Amino acid sequence: MSTSTIAAPAGTWQLDKVHSSVAFQVPYLAGAFNGSFREFDGTLDVTDDGAALTGTAKVASVDVKDENLAGHLQSPDFFDAERYPTVQFTARNVSLDGETVKVQGDLTIKGVTHAADVTGTVTSPLTDPYGRERIGLKLDTRVDRTEFDVNWNNPLPNGEQALANDVTVVAELFFVKSV
Repeated sequence: MSTSTIAAPAGTWQLDKVHSSVAFQVPYLAGAFNGSFREFDGTLDVTDDGAALTGTAKVASVDVKDENLAGHLQSPDFFDAERYPTVQFTARNVSLDGETVKVQGDLTIKGVTHAADVTGTVTSPLTDPYGRERIGLKLDTRVDRTEFDVNWNNPLPNGEQALANDVTVVAELFFVKSV
């Protein structure tokens, strides 16, 4: 639980999965490799004392443009989906300064947990046409994939590696307040 409050009414906020996304990008060769997760979930709990944010993504739902590559990402070379079916994030501290949000949390990939500092923006709460309160968070972080035992690479003729170690994760999360 955080020591700061977030600009949202107290209560439990459930993820609106239809309008949310969780994606990642890794520098690869002369460009970037992009992927996302189709199945993920999250909760934002806001109290007078602070906010707690948790989320999971189902590894088997990783979405990339090539079926063979999707299969390779499921293997022990990358996510090892059979042994570790989810990626998890749990916030330890959520702080807000205007529209800027900073989250200190723990990210778990392949059973390995490391601290992850996440930054982004938060929208002001609003009421949708159906009378439900909504809030949005756009968050990003950069992690070193090798810290999570995701070590596969392919050496280039010049001795460099084809795949960078730094991975950028971007989450656009829209929450609906539970009634």
